[in-house]
Amino acid sequence: MAPFGLRTRLVLAFLLVAAVSAGTTATLTYREARSAVLASAQDTAVASFREQVQTLAPELPIDPVLLREYLFVIASKSKPHPWVVFAEYGSLRVSSGTNPASTVITPDLRRMTLARSRGSFQRVVSDGVPYLTVGVPVLVRTGPGSSMPSGLVLFAVMRMTDEEANVDALVTAARDGALPGLAVALIPALIAARGVLRPVRQLRRAARSMGSGRLDTRIPVRGSDELADLARTFNESAGQLERSVDELQQAEARARRFASDVSHELRTPLAGMLAVTEVLDEDADGLDPDTARAVRLISAETGKLAVLVEDLMEISRFDARAAELNTDEVDVGETVRKTLDHRRWGERVRTDLPDGIRARLDPRRFDVVVANLVGNALRHGSEPVTVRLSVQGGLLVVEVADSGPGIRPEVLPYIFERFYKADAARTRSTGSGLGLAITQENVRLHGGTIRAANGPDGGAVLTVEIPLHGPHDSQEATA
Repeated sequence: MAPFGLRTRLVLAFLLVAAVSAGTTATLTYREARSAVLASAQDTAVASFREQVQTLAPELPIDPVLLREYLFVIASKSKPHPWVVFAEYGSLRVSSGTNPASTVITPDLRRMTLARSRGSFQRVVSDGVPYLTVGVPVLVRTGPGSSMPSGLVLFAVMRMTDEEANVDALVTAARDGALPGLAVALIPALIAARGVLRPVRQLRRAARSMGSGRLDTRIPVRGSDELADLARTFNESAGQLERSVDELQQAEARARRFASDVSHELRTPLAGMLAVTEVLDEDADGLDPDTARAVRLISAETGKLAVLVEDLMEISRFDARAAELNTDEVDVGETVRKTLDHRRWGERVRTDLPDGIRARLDPRRFDVVVANLVGNALRHGSEPVTVRLSVQGGLLVVEVADSGPGIRPEVLPYIFERFYKADAARTRSTGSGLGLAITQENVRLHGGTIRAANGPDGGAVLTVEIPLHGPHDSQEATA
């Protein structure tokens, strides 16, 4: 599961876009404003310093005292902020400040100043303080319109703390403006998320409603965007599904009705056939061998048909939700013994039936459950067959195990299906093919479950679990 819901992710995405846009705008604005602030102060200082230097016409050789006076004059006319002016002439170092040399002036600036007649400038930071350093060579006129370097170079060093403060103020303003901007952007983000999520929520509710069986559920379609297309597609799919399910239900109802009608119609002639075959069975010993074999075959097949018809009618009652559960409190061990004795399986089946286990069951349907499981184990497994009875966590547990080869893994998921045959070549069987399906329906009617598996030492194991006090603690229930 995602750590955040779709609404949260939409809002976060919207705010992220707003934050990136605000950050990009603020960054570009900051860069332009910073360049403008620094360039303005820089251009003013460079132009002013060059103008002051051009008025200086030193006499060679340089007089340090007179040069210092010139530096004071130039420093007094500094703008936009006070300068400290430094002069370098060979090994001579003079300044308008307290120190004759500056640690802020870099070798790169000296090299660029000597290489250009108009000098150069550089912004440096020393001990966290920003400075503008300007270097201009002093020229000596050699004739009309011509001049040459005198060897004297003047440098101006100006603090730019005011400009830096202005830039910091821009950063603070951009930051302080971004937070309210994000808060304002939250409102359209919530509105947009709500507009996107409304049809999504409707789709979720509609899907849940359809999942609960309401196939007539539809979504109102608004607009013509992708979400509206999704709603229309959902409604079309729901309509097609509803029609398909209706057709399947009608076909299933017709099939159930057909099976039920056929079973009812067959009961009457089958009853007569069974009566006749019983008489024929009694007189078969007096007939010739071929006729006797034919009589016994007819009698056996008529009995199988009667079992199949009865099982089909039972399944029809389950399908029609007409199967009733008439419960009573019984001794489960004694009930299982009666089932085995009634079918004369006592010598072929081992039992582990503790005394005193009582449960609320439908005796007739529980007899069918045990009889079908044991009969199936005897027919398709190997003896001995074992029936175990126990109580686990408020559940009655009945376990029927045989000593055969077990159930193939690919067959296990299907053994409770109607008419399923694990061996496709086994087209004839002593059972109807509905025994385990009827067993499962009877167990469900009791509110229990049944499962099939293979034992650790081989052999199939079928386990039934039924609540001791019956389904919903009632004495009578209808499926």
